Parts: sequence; C-alpha cells; structure tokens
Amino acid sequence: MPPQAAVHTITPAAAEGDLDVSGRPLHATVPDLDRFFRPESVAVIGASDTEGRPRTGITRQLVAWAERVGARLHPVHPTRESVFGRPCSPSVADLPEQVDLAVLLVGDPLPVIEELGQAKVKFAVAFASGFAETGEEGAAAQARLAAAVERSGLRLLGPNTNLNAFEAFRDDLDGPAIALITQSGHQGRPVYTLQELGVRLSHWAPTGNEADLETADFISYFSQRPEVGAIACYVEGLKDGRSFLLAADRAARAGVPVVAVKVGRTETGARTAASHTGKLTGADQVVDAAMRQFGVIRVDGLDELQDTAALLARARKPQADGAVVYSISGGTGAHFSDLATGAGLKLPTLSEEKQRELHEWIPDYLNVSNPVDNGGHPVGDWRGRKIIDAILADPDVGVLICPITGPFPPMSDRLAQDLVDAAETTDKLVCVVWGSPVGTEDAYRTTLLGSSRVATFRTFGNCITAVKAYLDHHRFAASYRSPFDEAPRTPSPSFRKAQALMRPGHQLSEHAAKQLLRAYGIRVPREQLVTSAAAAVRAAGLVGFPVVMKASGARLAHKTELGLVKVGLTSASQVRDAYRELTDIARYEGIELDGVLVCQMIERGVEMMVGVTHDALFGPTVTVGLGGVLVEVLHDAAVRVPPFGEDQARAMLGELRGRALLEGVRGGPPVDVDALVEVVLRVQRMALELGDDLAELDINPLMVLGRGQGAVALDALAVCR
Repeated sequence: MPPQAAVHTITPAAAEGDLDVSGRPLHATVPDLDRFFRPESVAVIGASDTEGRPRTGITRQLVAWAERVGARLHPVHPTRESVFGRPCSPSVADLPEQVDLAVLLVGDPLPVIEELGQAKVKFAVAFASGFAETGEEGAAAQARLAAAVERSGLRLLGPNTNLNAFEAFRDDLDGPAIALITQSGHQGRPVYTLQELGVRLSHWAPTGNEADLETADFISYFSQRPEVGAIACYVEGLKDGRSFLLAADRAARAGVPVVAVKVGRTETGARTAASHTGKLTGADQVVDAAMRQFGVIRVDGLDELQDTAALLARARKPQADGAVVYSISGGTGAHFSDLATGAGLKLPTLSEEKQRELHEWIPDYLNVSNPVDNGGHPVGDWRGRKIIDAILADPDVGVLICPITGPFPPMSDRLAQDLVDAAETTDKLVCVVWGSPVGTEDAYRTTLLGSSRVATFRTFGNCITAVKAYLDHHRFAASYRSPFDEAPRTPSPSFRKAQALMRPGHQLSEHAAKQLLRAYGIRVPREQLVTSAAAAVRAAGLVGFPVVMKASGARLAHKTELGLVKVGLTSASQVRDAYRELTDIARYEGIELDGVLVCQMIERGVEMMVGVTHDALFGPTVTVGLGGVLVEVLHDAAVRVPPFGEDQARAMLGELRGRALLEGVRGGPPVDVDALVEVVLRVQRMALELGDDLAELDINPLMVLGRGQGAVALDALAVCR
C-alpha cells in the first residue's frame, strides 16, 4: 500500500495561555512537512550531469525520486543550459515557478539561503559538511547559517545530512509503517532493510547537524501521520531537551510508540557523539528518565531498534499482559523463561483446567504449567495446532512465544505453519524465535517472514526486549495523561514569598534555605537562629530538649565534616558549650556565620534526599534518593524532568534500590510515603517557578516519619543563580 498524501491539523505556534509558569511552551509546534516529503516542485542548486562528478550521482538520484513522488524538478546552475535534458535556470531568482523544496549541492549553503527566502521556498536541504561537527570554528559557521535560515522563513534539513530522505520505499507492502529518524544516515540501514522482510517503511529523516529542523520536529510530524505505526530514532545528541519532550508528549497523546537508540551512555560514547554532531549530550541518567517519563522506548542496539520498532508498528493491542513460552524442549523453555522473567515479563501459571486440556495432546510427564513443553512429537501432526489454539484461548494469555532453537524438518516446517495459521485467527500476539544461524530455511524465509501476523526474531534477547516494550507501551498509553496539561501556568503565592528570599549569585545559609522550603509548604524542624550563648539556651528551652545545634552561614555546605554540628544536647550547659565550640571552629576556619541554629531533634524515620539541579539540555530536574551519608555511598537516586504528576513521583520511589526501607524492614514500621511524594511535588513546583534563578537545591536529610506523621527537612542547601 503506497503512502497517502497527508491530511492533518498543524498545531500553531504557542499562544498566550499555552505557556507554563516560566514562559515555556506547553504544546509542540508541528511543522507542516507534507511539502518536504511530497513536494510539487523541486529545485536542485548546483545540479550536474557530468559523468564522474559526485554531484551528478546525487542529481540523478533526485531526478528519479522526483519522478516517483510526482514532483517537477528544476536544475539550477549558472553555466549550464540543461541537465539530464531538463532546462537549467542560472539562479534561484530565475526559477520558472515557486518551489517547495530546494536541494543544495554547494559547498557553502549560506549565500544561497537569502535567495531562497526571497523566492519563498518552503524547505531546503544542505548536504555540506564542515560545520559544528568540526569544532568551534565550524560551530560558529553553523550558528551563522541557522540565523540566516531563521531570517529567511524557510525550514532547513542539515547541514551535514545525506540522501536518505530521497530513498526508494517499497509501495507493495501493507499495514502500519515505521517512520525513521537518524542523525547518522548509515545507522538507519538496518531499519530501512526491514522492507526486505515485509515490514513497511514510510519516511526517513536524516537530520544531520540540526541547524534548524531537528529530531523533535519529525517526531511531532510523524506521530500525526495516519500510516505511521511506530517511529524509530537513532539519536546522537538532542538539540533542545524541551522540544524533545513536547514531541514525545505529542506522540504519547496519539498513542504512537517511539523507539530510540540514544548514544552517550558512557563517557567515551558521549565524547564521540559530541565530536560527530557538534551538539551537547545531556547527562545520560537525565536523558533516560526523560524518555521513560514520556514513553520513549530506549534500546541499545540497531538490531533491537529494528525488531522492537517492527513489532510495535505491526502488533495489535494486547488482550492480556501474560506471556506463555511454548517449546518442543524442556531445556529451551526453561532457558527462555528464566530470561523473560528476569527482564520483567509476566509468565502466569496456567490453570489446572487448562493444563488438563493440554495433557489431552501432551504426555502427562511433561510440564505444561508455563513454560509448555510438548516433547516434540505433537508438533508433527494434528495435535500441534490444537495445543497452540488452546493456549491462545486462555484469557490470561496475551502473548505466545515459541523459541525454535534450530530447524528440524519436517516437524519445524509443520510447527511454523501451525503458528502462522493460528496467528491469522486471533488478535493475540504470536512470536517465534528462529534460532538457526543459516536463515535460509523455507520455514523461516517463506512461512514465517511471509506472515504479517507472526513476529519473527533471531535471538532470545531481542524477542524479550521487543515483547516487554510492546506490553509496556500499551500499558503506558492506556493510562497516559500529559503532564503539560496540568503544568502551572501562573505563579503561586509561594513564588512571591520565595522571590523575596532569593539572593542572586549567592548560596543561602541553611536558615535561609529552610525559609525557602517553608514558603512552599515543606515542613522543617522547630528552630531558632541565635547569635549568643545565652540566646541559644533560651532557644533550646523554647524548641524543647534534646536539641541539635549547627553553624549557619551562606557559604557553608559540609558542616558535619568540619565539626559544625552538635547532636543530642540535653542541658543548658551543653548548649552553652556547644555554642562556644561552634563559633570557635568557624572563627579558626575563617568561616563567616550569620548565627547558630538551635533545632528540634528528630530521630525516628528514614533519611531521604530531594533536590533540584539544572541539566544543560532539559533545564531543572528533580532528584529523590536515599539520604544522609548513603547518598554519596550508594548513589541510589531517581530523577525526573518537570512537569510530572503524582504517578511519576511514586514511580521514582519504585526505582530506588533501597525502596524497601520505606516499607519497613527488620520489624520497623512503614513510613509516610504520601508525605514524601508531596515533598517531591512541592520541590518540583519550586523548580518550575524559580526556574533558572534556583541553580541548585539539596534537602538532605529529609526525615520521612512513620505513616501519617509527615516528613521533615532537617537540612537544606540552596544556590541562587
């Protein structure tokens, strides 16, 4: 089925009321790329038909592409009268009509951009390299190019892109298609070749250096295309984190899965990505969390990208989330089941009634509880189809997975055909892992790959990754609510209180940082700031013994290491002595204090940490993790990019390795998780409203008390930008 012309609504630029509290857009602007992929007229600037020249091969490919999409092609060259028998214009100004797309086969596209703008050209493609991928000088050249594009009013793909957008796509394939986005053209080849396995591909956007059009633009556009079943991305670096999240949100609203390889998990990978694309690679933990928040499925390899995208594009909505492993070997079934369970797939135990039914065709001594082991022989006759149908009829089963570790004709031929025939009669997902290293067998090449209903894999790992992504995506899509719809649009009363406490360019003292928390309704201990030993004694009486005493100063971050915290003081004499000792240490260390805090002592609870930092790509991020000294020892933390809702705040806690501490361990009571979630959400509000003015916030420890008793910020650090 050939791709159809697009008919869809384009979201206008954000208007008043579509901005969040910090003035950022709440909805993605979808570029109208119809005339890019399906132009009526195309100009090739620098066209050539001289054999042996690189431009000639590109021109020839563009001529063929224009004929396929039904576009009129106009060569442009100052010294040629014709190119490949077509009349050639000497300049853009001399084109016989206004064109939709200009392809620039010139070494320096910058001088041409202004001409294209004057000619009202909608889109341009720049292949030229030597820009941000080459270093500072190239980055400056790319900035000049981007500025010229913005002034011109056209939209630019590139520079440092290639011809992938003009590939020939098969038009004889049916079903939902994969739309492909890559920053490195060669990395899209495995997905492109899925067409040879019967998987439809509708578009390929090679974004290159993204001086203008970026990955986010194409995600937004593809998610609105009726023929697109999944979007596959190879991402080296994100141009703008906010734009990416808005695009992912649009795809999530439309229920279109986005599968992405994002390089840069390691320090080496991040350096390589930056040198190749000239863009900043964000902290990988933040990228990972941001993708997970908005349902983007991150995979590691190109083989996983092609298999996962193909399954998500073609498979119907799951009827249940249980998977059954069906094999001819107990060893194969056990091995696959171990891997699947470890990856988080749900393998329900089949009911006693279902097991009795299966034992009508499978010997009683074989296990059929899940995995189902048929022993081999039943697949060679009429019993094989009966077994498959019986498993698929179970209401708890949404996925049937059959690992075939190697061909064993004629039984494997019969098994493959039975699986294909059964898949045609059900809405449930049928997966086969064909483990033969040869891959030339007829059962594989013709029977399995010839079916649009059976998902066929070559490895256990790729099958498990894809099936889990399939179930996770539909679970996510069923409950997705856009956090941008609930993001604050106007400042709260807390914001006005907090503004008065901020000191631009300074770190706040603990006392001032806690006042900032109070402004947002975050509970802190009873405490008083004092400047004399006598005042400290009076404050201790008001706060109530036992007390904690801490030195408080604007540049004081690690008080415990300097001996500037005294805990468990139970008498006036201890308070007086502690005051003198704290001030003496501060004087010796040359630390300027604004006083000494006399604080209520809170002992029982779980120490947590909640904080705000700024990511270069995504802006403010909120982190929660185990607190106290454990935060530096275990690095057990989860991060989210605002805005997010209560569901994501709770999901953050579920990601912590030490989450069992919140539920109560070794006889301890469970703590007030609801209060902890509320603190996370209030900190998020603070991050959204204060924006760049709040460079850093660290609440550590946040003592989470027993269930129903709340949470108290025992210490806090805040840095103003």
